[in-house]
Amino acid sequence: MSNPSLLILPGDGIGPEVMTEVVKIIDWFGAKRGIAFDVSTDLVGGAAYDKHGTPLHDDTMARAQEVDAVLLGAVGGPRYDDLDFSVKPERGLLRLRKEMDLFANLRPAQCFDALADFSSLKKDIVAGLDIMIVRELTSGVYFGEPRGIFKEGNERVGINTQRYTESEIDRIARAAFELARKRGNKVCSMEKANVMESGILWREVVQKVHDEDYADVELSHMYADNGAMQLVRAPKQFDVIVTDNLFGDVLSDCAAMLTGSLGMLPSASLGAPMANGRPKAMYEPVHGSAPDITGQGKANPIACILSFAMALRYSFDLGDEATRVEKAVEKVLADGLRTADLLGHEGETPISTTEMGDAIVAALDASL
Repeated sequence: MSNPSLLILPGDGIGPEVMTEVVKIIDWFGAKRGIAFDVSTDLVGGAAYDKHGTPLHDDTMARAQEVDAVLLGAVGGPRYDDLDFSVKPERGLLRLRKEMDLFANLRPAQCFDALADFSSLKKDIVAGLDIMIVRELTSGVYFGEPRGIFKEGNERVGINTQRYTESEIDRIARAAFELARKRGNKVCSMEKANVMESGILWREVVQKVHDEDYADVELSHMYADNGAMQLVRAPKQFDVIVTDNLFGDVLSDCAAMLTGSLGMLPSASLGAPMANGRPKAMYEPVHGSAPDITGQGKANPIACILSFAMALRYSFDLGDEATRVEKAVEKVLADGLRTADLLGHEGETPISTTEMGDAIVAALDASL
């Protein structure tokens, strides 16, 4: 039986730095747990543009379609700001999502006890927080047509189209309900049915899917603007939130900061099942390329490491090993070890990106 395959796309900025620490975890599984992966590496984003003149080479796209999972670091940076929109680094990321049909973006917002003081909210509001936001990722306003900047009379107008089909809403709703059954069995669907026709359709389809196939799951509906307010008022009322591409982008970043740092949060983007029954998948940290700290040893690799843990759970059926990684991260944080972005409390020990990766490997060793 062949090893599971993993394509690593470190990307730009701190992407290569944090991915180096993930490779340590991957190597640990091969050496200490007898779980080997066939790992290959390629370029995406600005790094791909520098070499190929495109943010994602066709050969890389083909490889991404063939492997069991893709692990991506980060894309973008100010040196690419003046590029034409069609070749900006982010277009490589969007192409991966679209052509792999990764329609379900899973963004957990979990607050580790050791970091509860880092949130801008009171500790009692966020301590123990464990939310999963399921964001539709391949349709909506980011992909709808018509789009562009056009001339109307004497001025320009920018147009983006919010568009959803029933089938697109149906499949993301099912993904959310299935996930809820493995968690708190509760889903809140967020849209703007009060002012948007796409929101009306969204609410109707989610309700229909629920009534026909998931009546055992508690379902509520909420306008997305109220959802943003509720996330900062009483976030622990939620278990699984399902929403569209645009609102999911905004709400997941809002939820991320409840935990104190974007540098802590992983994500999974899942598609339709492949021949082996597992979904096409790409995993990436929620944080960006952080060009201001690139090369300084300050980057926090935890979000990228936890993204690999999500790959263990959702792509490789290694849920117990995923939990092992998560507990190792939790132990390191409980011991007070912090990269620069997490410093700020008495008794913490400042460490570099490399030292954080080494500490998590040591915690994995201690788990045996």
